[in-house]
Formats: sequence, structure tokens, C-alpha cells
Amino acid sequence: MSPFSFSTVAQVIVQTGAAQNIGEILSQRFTPGRVMAVTDKFLVGSGLLDPAFASLRAHGWELLVCDDVEADPPDHVVEKAAARARDFGATLVLGVGGGSSMDVAKLVAVLAAGGQPLSAMYGIDKVQGERLALVHIPTTAGTGSEVTPVAIVTTGATTKSGIVARQLYADLAVLDASLTLGLPPAITAATGIDAMVHAIEAFTSKRLKNPLSDHAATLALKLLTANLEQVCTNGKDLAAREAMLLGSMLAGQAFANAPVAAVHALAYPLGGRYHLPHGLTNALVLPHVLRFNAHTHPDGYAELGAALGLAQTGTTAERAAGFIAHILALIERTALPMRLRDHGVAEDMLATLATDAMLQERLLMNNPRPLTVDDALAIYSAAF
Repeated sequence: MSPFSFSTVAQVIVQTGAAQNIGEILSQRFTPGRVMAVTDKFLVGSGLLDPAFASLRAHGWELLVCDDVEADPPDHVVEKAAARARDFGATLVLGVGGGSSMDVAKLVAVLAAGGQPLSAMYGIDKVQGERLALVHIPTTAGTGSEVTPVAIVTTGATTKSGIVARQLYADLAVLDASLTLGLPPAITAATGIDAMVHAIEAFTSKRLKNPLSDHAATLALKLLTANLEQVCTNGKDLAAREAMLLGSMLAGQAFANAPVAAVHALAYPLGGRYHLPHGLTNALVLPHVLRFNAHTHPDGYAELGAALGLAQTGTTAERAAGFIAHILALIERTALPMRLRDHGVAEDMLATLATDAMLQERLLMNNPRPLTVDDALAIYSAAF
């Protein structure tokens, strides 16, 4: 066995209704002080978080709610939130919501604790110093951000940049499936497919793949593929929702250690230029990247097919094709529109998107098959 390293958050709690007792949960682990909740206006306005906020106050936490987060959070939103945390004297940052809220919370915890500017953090292991206490409560089953050391920020008008550092691992992740019961089918599908992409790309990553990340990825994919259709058609199925939330977290643990690749590299420009949800952009390019990779590297996809219990007949290439067909059939049953043109992407922008994708070197170096700008354009064209 080759040497490897595997990291994740210090503690994970999986418990329906845990958010309603978050004040007590935090008080058992931290000295009550000033907590800044980082979330979005929709969640606050929905009242979904009211019991959690009441629990915090009841257990001696002074609370500041920052609901400024937006999808694909721009750098100025992050910096404004960090300034509010410093002014408030926050001792703990609580990320509540989807990946954007949790990503902002990670960076607020670092920025509010030190003097390093956000602009100096982009890349891998560029963060200096430590952070405030950090806890996450996801409200979607998709990003796995609650257990990753990654934060994605929109820089400038269209570019998405990543920050990867050990300081971004949280102290605690609380998975409460009841918070996901109200997600509409389209968001449920897109976030669930996002989690599936994390598992698939972690398992087939060219770099840092290891037995623990493989185990997390395969278990995640089993849970996600077994429950995705059910949560899209019956969103009130709590057991299926909890399975999706656990699968999303396991996929997050997998790709936090064996990083994602070309699907994400090609998805980011779609999010940056067209402001499409991240899970959706992953779904749109997934089929075409899988076929591209399987042409020269079918082994990983064949192995995933075996893990899902698919028929193990034929050549490795045929088994890989069977796995890809299985995944695509599942996605089709969610009824997501799967063409770029369905989401307002202009055909004359495909070359620009391909050029943008090549800037994602941090991701492309993990892809099992090298990818050129011409390859990227061909993938976008196939997806159009």
C-alpha cells in the first residue's frame, strides 16, 4: 500500500432535529460567547432557522445573523461579512445553508481571526494563521462543504477561484435531515447530482486517491443513487433525505482528500458567466466528461459499476459504458433539462467557456485524462 493521508472534520453529528438543539450542542463543546450565523435571506425569511436561533439564545449565546450570502458569493460579500464578524467580536462562526453559506463562513472564521487579506489566500495552502471556532449545518444534500477544506469565491465579474487550506476544516458538522424536507425537486436533483459528481471524481482522481477516500466515495455513491429519484418524487421521505445528506457528506470527505477534476473545471465557467447553480452546471457537463475520460481510462468507472451492483459482463470499456449509462438514466429520471441551450447558454460563447475552463489548473491536474482547450470546446459542444 502506498503512503497516504486522510483528513476530515473533528466531529460529525447525524441527528434529525439537532438544529433545534444547536445551542445546547455548541455549549457542550465551546464556551458560550458571540456566534455569528452566516446564511442567506431566503432561509432567514422562511423561518426554518428560527428554532435554531432561539436555541442559541436560550443557551447563553449572543447571536448576530449575517444573511448577506448569495449564490456564487463574490469576494466583496466575504469581506463585508468578515468585517461584521470582527466588529461583533465573534468567537464562533456558524455556517447554515448550502455550499455558498458554508464557504463564506469558513473564510469569515479565518479573516476575522487574523490580518491576512482574502486576495492572498487563493490557491492551495496559502492561508496563514488560525481561525475562530467553526461549525456547519447544511440545508442541502449536495456540496459536502461541511466536511471539506475548500471555499469557492467569485472574483471579478465571471471567474470562480478556490481556496484550499487545513484551516477551513470545521470543528463540527451537524447533519439534520429535517432541514432538507422543503427543498423543491429541481434543487434536490441538482444538489444530489453535485454530490454524485464529487463521489465519482474522487474515486477516479489522478492525485491523492487512497483506500479511505475510495471507501467514502463508493458508499456515498450507493446512498445517492439509491435515494435520488425518491427524494425528487417524494421530498417528505425523511429516511431518503437523511440517506442523501449522509451520502453528500461522505462524498465531501472523499473529494476533500482525493480532489475533483474536469467536471468541476468545466462547470465553473458556466456558473461564473451565467450564474447557474453549481450542482446544475456539474450535471450539464457530467455525461460528456465521463465519456471523454472513459475513452482512455475506463477502469475506475467499471469499478464503480461493480460497487453499485451492475452486471459485470463484457470488457472493461463495456462495463464502464454500462456505469455511465446507469448514471445518465438516473439523471434523466429527475427531469432536469440537460442541454446548455436549455439554460440560456449561447453557442457563440462555447469557445470562451473552453478558454475559461483551462484556467482551472488546480482541478484539471486531477483528471485521469489530460484535457486541452480543444477537448473542452468539444465537450461544451456536445453538451449544447
